Amino acid sequence: MKPKYIETPEKLYELFERYKGNLIPREIQKATNKGVQIELHKPPLTFSGFEVFCYNNNLTVHHYFDNPEGNYDEYRGICSRIKKEIRKDQIEGGMVGQYNPSITQRLNSLTEKQETTVKGDAVKDITVTIIPPKESGD
Repeated sequence: MKPKYIETPEKLYELFERYKGNLIPREIQKATNKGVQIELHKPPLTFSGFEVFCYNNNLTVHHYFDNPEGNYDEYRGICSRIKKEIRKDQIEGGMVGQYNPSITQRLNSLTEKQETTVKGDAVKDITVTIIPPKESGD
């Protein structure tokens, strides 16, 4: 087996911590009654962002997360933790309005589902009949 570039799960997490620390706030222009105001917003944590950060440091991390052939079993716990931290940041950011809630929902497979039944049977089709107005005899 070829040597791992990230020697331990702890080193992988240290790399993730460096990614979080290197996020550059974005300037967002907001129109107000006092004119345009600039707000600084911390970008959300994303797995893609973490991967790009690693690429910029001459590392690839997808195989640690994909774990082909079980070669990275000892990294599974830390990979799960990293994914959960990213998800937590996105969900909480969406809930408080820091990030777009709709995008946060889609990225994290959060959907509101409603199941409609009539007398216990699932409704599969809904038919709409349009009735033309009656002609008045006036």
